[in-house]
Amino acid sequence: MDLTINTTVLPHDDPESSLAFYRDILGFEVRSDVGEGKMRWITVGPAGRPGTSILLAPPGADPGITDSERRTIAEMMAKGTYGWILLATPDLDGTFDKIQAADAEVVQEPMEQPYGMRDCAFRDPAGNLVRIRELR
Repeated sequence: MDLTINTTVLPHDDPESSLAFYRDILGFEVRSDVGEGKMRWITVGPAGRPGTSILLAPPGADPGITDSERRTIAEMMAKGTYGWILLATPDLDGTFDKIQAADAEVVQEPMEQPYGMRDCAFRDPAGNLVRIRELR
C-alpha cells in the first residue's frame, strides 16, 4: 500500500476565531470554507503543501450523534480534552514567540521532553491542544 495522511479533523465552536488562529496566527492558507454560521467546514493547511490539511469542523454535526453525546463533546471541548494535533517546525523558539505574541493560550513553553523531543503547546480557540515539536 502507498498511503499518506491527507486531512485530519479538529472541532471548532466558533469558526471565525478558529479561522483567525489557524490562518492569521499559524499562517496556514485557507483551502475551502463551506457552510454558514457555526455550521462551517473550513479546510486549512501549510502554504506550499496542498497534500496536508486540517479540516476545522463543527462538532457533533453528524445526525447519528445523540444529544447526550453532543453534550459530552461540548464538555470535553470546554476542558480542552477533546481534540489535539502535533505540528513541527525547525525553529521552535521563533514559532513559540510569534504565537505567544498573538495572545494564544500557552499550555507549555518550549522544553526538552523525557521521551526525546523538544516541544511546546498552545490551545486553539476551541480548546484543542496544539503541540509543536522541534525538527532536528
